[in-house]
Amino acid sequence: MTRLVRIELLKLRTVRLPAGLLITAAVLTALFACTEASQAGRHGGSVGSLATAAGLRSVTTATSWAMLLAAVLGVTISTGEFRHATATLTYLATPARGRVLAAKAITAACAGALFGLVAAVIATGAGLGFAAARGDHGAHGAQFALGASTLAAHAAGAVLGAALLAALGAGLGSLVRSQLAAVVGVFIWALIIESVIGGIFTAARPYLPYTAATTLAGVQLGLGPGGFHVTVRTHPAIAAAAAPGPLPFAAAAALLAGTVIVVAVVARLTTVPRDVA
Repeated sequence: MTRLVRIELLKLRTVRLPAGLLITAAVLTALFACTEASQAGRHGGSVGSLATAAGLRSVTTATSWAMLLAAVLGVTISTGEFRHATATLTYLATPARGRVLAAKAITAACAGALFGLVAAVIATGAGLGFAAARGDHGAHGAQFALGASTLAAHAAGAVLGAALLAALGAGLGSLVRSQLAAVVGVFIWALIIESVIGGIFTAARPYLPYTAATTLAGVQLGLGPGGFHVTVRTHPAIAAAAAPGPLPFAAAAALLAGTVIVVAVVARLTTVPRDVA
């Protein structure tokens, strides 16, 4: 297995797409974090002052796009074999296809963790930088509204969430095989379907995979990628009664890990054993 993972990591280093996705994730994270920070505390705005925990959190947790692109990277790790017609050689070299799938998932998780780490560093740096520049200090004389332990927990959640989403993408890519269909499906699911399901069935929102991954990183429920608000018109009393809280860290991580395993098992039993065209 170690040899297979090294081979997959070598493949990533020899193509430009992973680097392009990582740069895109970094740029989007910086763009949204700086935009949120520049608008923080404005009258009528959706982001509170950076002197408050909620306002600073909106900026330092702007890592959702990086996690989404980590899932896309996972998809390309698996589907690239079929797109470039290298799957035949891979399976001839390693007939145990389940081991190949596992190696790709592990490789995707490692690469995804890097996406989460880069995004967490950029978002946290932007939030603290803007707060320091404006003199937005926390309560009771604290230097910042969020403590180091909280910021570290959010960063760790971004790393873990991105890693698990990338592994999920690798399983999805093996299940679907079509790179275009899988990538489009990832975007539609994360940006549209989860927002619709979460808006209609509010109690189910914390259990949706992409939403669970973002809450690992400290993103508030009801916020989409980049931190923009996702609102659904409903009666205030119903909304207050139905609004759920995010899953605990361990529960969200277990939900994502379980989803990765289920998708990988389904792919292993259905599409992975099929002949390669």
